[in-house]
Amino acid sequence: MYKYFVLLLLFASTLGFTQNTAVSMTETLKFTAAYNMSGIMTDLAEVTMETSPVKTSKATLLRLKCTATTYSKWDNFFKIRDLYESYVSPTTLTPYLYKRDINEGGYYKFMQYKFKHKTKTVESIKKKRRGDGTIWEEKKNLNIGSSTNDIVTTIYKIRNLNLDQATSGKSFPLTVLFDNKEYKITVVYLGTEAINTAIGKKSCYKLGISVTNSSVLKGSNDNLLWLTADSNKVPVFAKFKIAVGNGELKIKSASGLKN
Repeated sequence: MYKYFVLLLLFASTLGFTQNTAVSMTETLKFTAAYNMSGIMTDLAEVTMETSPVKTSKATLLRLKCTATTYSKWDNFFKIRDLYESYVSPTTLTPYLYKRDINEGGYYKFMQYKFKHKTKTVESIKKKRRGDGTIWEEKKNLNIGSSTNDIVTTIYKIRNLNLDQATSGKSFPLTVLFDNKEYKITVVYLGTEAINTAIGKKSCYKLGISVTNSSVLKGSNDNLLWLTADSNKVPVFAKFKIAVGNGELKIKSASGLKN
């Protein structure tokens, strides 16, 4: 279920991106994930987005980590322990390694991408748990477009869009690699709007999101994302609609911001 919170954030991505001027090396954002249950928007989980430096033998990379965890009172109903992470260039946010490790209500899945940018390919590893508890594994080499990114990288590239130069109604086509498939996304800039959040009243860029080759998100005006209209472009609020209902993502706290 909570992959949709991550999917919603990723769907406003890389157009207009040049260099990373918005995301620091030590940032933490916390969100409350809510879902409409019998007509009541109910807080079910916490989503955390964190950055940290990682030194390798050749360079220092930026680790982008996203986790989703149900609040303890909901664990017996549908326990979520999801991890998404990507290792990227701190300056360009070019991805080199992506991992997804999800455990949702007993369903387990692992994905890993190694990006080969010179050849525009990805080495993919997929693991799933069978009914008998054993792990099934599949390896593939995928061809991708030059501007295709993984989910987590895309979440952070949104923060470097040149939205201050966009006009209301402008649309942007995007491509995101998810579950070994490239998805075509359309993001529409809807202007600015002031909203109240847990970190104060914020003037925000408002975006509408739709997916042209997937049924993950429903409707053309039902999936919305608000980013602070400043140099950090922090995602503070999101609304989404899927086949089985609708939900929200609300920021709780933000620390270690770059600007």
